[in-house]
Amino acid sequence: MATYLTKEGYDKKMQELAELEAQRPAIKNAIAEARDKGDLSENAEYDAAKEAQGMLEMKIAKIKELISSARIIDETHLNTEVVALLNKVTIKNLGTGQVVTYTIVSEDEANFREFKLASSTPIAKGLIGHRKGDVVEVTVPAGVMKFEILNIEI
Repeated sequence: MATYLTKEGYDKKMQELAELEAQRPAIKNAIAEARDKGDLSENAEYDAAKEAQGMLEMKIAKIKELISSARIIDETHLNTEVVALLNKVTIKNLGTGQVVTYTIVSEDEANFREFKLASSTPIAKGLIGHRKGDVVEVTVPAGVMKFEILNIEI
């Protein structure tokens, strides 16, 4: 299954991969030091170092898998007719009157503090495919919310 990323998101994953791979020598040294201390069956340092190595390799494998299936979205082909992935959508919560702008992104780029909303969230799913001026009802864990789409931009 393809993972859709922006160029920025792809670059962040590549940087994260490089940082994780740079940790390999330190963990390898920790395992060697712990091994030199003797009996491995009762060596907590060795067990901890091996566990850290396993976790690191798991993270590296996960990122490599994501990168191998990544498709970078060409932002020049986006439009603002309907809400879609990578659009900035300004919505008004008709219950509270609060206006907020979200960018609809893939799961791997979601960051609520940066107002990047994963396309798989109930709100994003409710907005995708709708036009400026539409009022959409979204079922969230707290109940049903109504939003008016005020603007769609790239």
